[in-house]
Amino acid sequence: MKSGIHPVSRPVVFRDRASDTAFLTRSTADSSATIEWEDGATYPVIDVEVSSASHPFHTGSARVMDSAGRVEKFERRYGRSASATR
Repeated sequence: MKSGIHPVSRPVVFRDRASDTAFLTRSTADSSATIEWEDGATYPVIDVEVSSASHPFHTGSARVMDSAGRVEKFERRYGRSASATR
């Protein structure tokens, strides 16, 4: 690797505001805000709106769309009957 062209990677805490959880990981992102972690060390903290702890896809609370009902609603609205052949 060439020296001097790669960003510095350091431990950073990402705090999810929606679920009130925090993750310690390595990142090139930097922040002036800090937090004291469970090990007693102080790390930069970056607040995020959504993470795997609060995203509906990862938590299993995602809504399932009723595609058949939407098709029937579209056909009713625009005059095509559901029993018509295509």
